[in-house]
Amino acid sequence: MTTDTATATELSRSATLWELIARRAALTPDTTVLIEAAEDPAQDRRLTFGELRDRSERVAAGLHDMGVRPGTVVAWQLPTRIETVLLSVALARIGAVQSPVIPFYRDREVGFALRESKAEYFAVPGVWRGFDHPAMARRLGGRGVFEAYSCLPDGDPAVLPAPPASGTDVRWIYWTSGTTSDPKGVLHTDRSLIAGGSCLAHALHLTPADVGSMAFPFAHIAGPDYTVMLLLYGFPAVLFEKFAMPDALDGYRRHGVTVAGGSTAFYSMFLTEQRKAPGTPLIPTLRLLAGGGAPKPPEIYHAVVRELGCQLTHGYGMTEVPMITMGAPDDTADHLATTEGRPPAGMSIRITTPAGTPLPPETDGEVRLRGEAVCQGYVNRAQSAEAFDADGYLITGDLGHLTKDGYLVLTGRSKDVIIRKGENISAKEIEDLLHQLPGVADVAVIGLPDPDRGERVCAVVEQPAGAAPLTLPQLTAYLRAEGLATHKLPEQLELLESLPRNDALRKVLKYKLRERFA
Repeated sequence: MTTDTATATELSRSATLWELIARRAALTPDTTVLIEAAEDPAQDRRLTFGELRDRSERVAAGLHDMGVRPGTVVAWQLPTRIETVLLSVALARIGAVQSPVIPFYRDREVGFALRESKAEYFAVPGVWRGFDHPAMARRLGGRGVFEAYSCLPDGDPAVLPAPPASGTDVRWIYWTSGTTSDPKGVLHTDRSLIAGGSCLAHALHLTPADVGSMAFPFAHIAGPDYTVMLLLYGFPAVLFEKFAMPDALDGYRRHGVTVAGGSTAFYSMFLTEQRKAPGTPLIPTLRLLAGGGAPKPPEIYHAVVRELGCQLTHGYGMTEVPMITMGAPDDTADHLATTEGRPPAGMSIRITTPAGTPLPPETDGEVRLRGEAVCQGYVNRAQSAEAFDADGYLITGDLGHLTKDGYLVLTGRSKDVIIRKGENISAKEIEDLLHQLPGVADVAVIGLPDPDRGERVCAVVEQPAGAAPLTLPQLTAYLRAEGLATHKLPEQLELLESLPRNDALRKVLKYKLRERFA
């Protein structure tokens, strides 16, 4: 074990997020932790670990002066920037319950989160990217609304109570990212978030010499996941308040990013840019793409390694469990292309029948989870009761199997299985094949109601710019040539300029496709 890994392992035992921050700040106070990339390089901003500790304590004191106390519920809807991290850390210092909301959400989602969480305060960015957040807060009847974009509360830390001592109290309410029509409020503790971030950090074999990046909303569950990783290994991350290609590339290059990613959609965006200049490395310092949150077709893995010249490690996580498994850079190419990696120590994965009976390796079934990174349930108690089995395992709704050497392979979702004439069809199997077909930039396979078949198979394809329109006969001929069983062949093809996605990790919203084409 290296010195860096030993230090990270020791830090991961911190009881609370604030304890972890204080311990890292004591170790490397002058080391940069956050770099905010601006469109004008002269406007870039930096924050050290010591400044993160000290400034967030002053913000905590300002919040305390406003009336925020341990256990007070504070919702915030803020973009990815230094002030957002400071506010979140300040709330952790107080021991408040915080409810992050993705900044692109609007009245329906935000109103739901405020009502369900019973938020007593609501931090917004003012008018941001043309949208008036304070006006929305007023429409929704939000309480304790205050702006926290560039002007944070400030006070004397002497007024603060002692930091929270327990890391197992619920202090976080995260909202499922919108792949179903109704979000759920997911309850997390400091310890569950530290456990999730530790899994990510240790799997990626990071060092203090690395430079990471956050191109996703900090309000996503990946925000604390990534922050814990920075605290454990003591390296910085570049924050992108607005992520768009190719504009963001200058920030990656300027700051020498070595680790980037987010989800499969991000991998595809990097590949698209690389293909504009195949002979020139897109980001010369990049050694690793890493992410999760959406299925990764094997062809994407091979394309990244071949064309971007770096490694790709993909993992499995969800709002309820921020990190479940993760590929490691020294895994075999086959493992990295076809699996979601292995679980860390302390994460128990059980593959079962629908009734909960455990299944042996290499046998598909329901994926169930138990471990420190698993959430405490949901705001809605009825949803919590349905989410766990009698042995305390979270029922994920995902389908897959464990290999004999302990790697997890996901094959679909229980709700993503298409039942055609009584036969179960995996949407993911068809999607993985279609990702290799020229003329397909992205694809979602869905089941649609059918009076004769029960459900029919529909492929919804997003094509690259300039591609000739794909036809159903071309698509099915390709799948036949790949050996796909006849009963699994799509019977309907829809072409879209872009698939509908959520605003966090750009995950495809299949429920919207079903609503549109049913």
